[in-house]
Amino acid sequence: MSDQDERNTNRLRRELPDEVPPARNTEGPPSPAGDAADGQRAERQQEPRAGLTGRQRLVKGLWPPRLTRAQLIVALLLFGLGFGLAVQVASNSDGDSALRGARQEDLVRILDELDDRTQRLEDEKQGLEQQRDELENSSDQAEEARKQTLEKERQLGVLAGTVAAQGPGITVTIEDTKGTVEADMLLDAVQELRAAGAEAIQVNGVRVVAGTYLTDADKSVTVDGNKINAPYRFQVIGKPQDLEPALNIPGGVVQTLEKEQATVTVERSDKIVVDALRAAKRPDYARSSSQ
Repeated sequence: MSDQDERNTNRLRRELPDEVPPARNTEGPPSPAGDAADGQRAERQQEPRAGLTGRQRLVKGLWPPRLTRAQLIVALLLFGLGFGLAVQVASNSDGDSALRGARQEDLVRILDELDDRTQRLEDEKQGLEQQRDELENSSDQAEEARKQTLEKERQLGVLAGTVAAQGPGITVTIEDTKGTVEADMLLDAVQELRAAGAEAIQVNGVRVVAGTYLTDADKSVTVDGNKINAPYRFQVIGKPQDLEPALNIPGGVVQTLEKEQATVTVERSDKIVVDALRAAKRPDYARSSSQ
């Protein structure tokens, strides 16, 4: 190349702008140099996080909390379940504390009453199951149903006092020479006998039923408005082995009456007759709901 051509070439180079470096091709495969630069930038970005301790990273991940709707519903359900369990435990603790404060004779009486009631419920359950089996197996179900209805009517008549009854039981005689026996003491005796499984009771010729009431009247007692005087004689049908111990438990009816200087005599018998009757009373407001 001649000197003139070289000078022309240098003059053209000075007049042209500098070359722009080509743009990095993001679609093509990365170059090793680009990967190194990216790695250096990532390391610089990770340097602050790498300096955190494990506890700091845990706190940073847990707070502020990021709850979804499903997580919030589950949390509310768990809270409600825990609250219900706490209330149940508290109520059971109150009942246990009340029993811990009871006297020994009270605990014995409560236990005996629970055993007796459990046994009576079990007997009733067996009786109902037997009736069901008889109805299912009887060839003449209508006749069997009629017989069971009549038997149920007699049983209800005994409880309502509209029919006479007889069976094993006890006779309780209360001598009150001092006139210290009051209506509430006789009512306690009735309640104890009922709790022990008495099925029919009469006092001095007056039938005791579910709605019976006792009141004091001039050093005597009235039963459903009928005045009775000492000695008070209870005729009770039921299981003697359950009735007599119910009256003689520590702190029970017999001890209470004896503290009032009354004399109590309990006699067992294989046949007690309760023949005082009550007229069937139609309720003023209650009506059968069966169709």
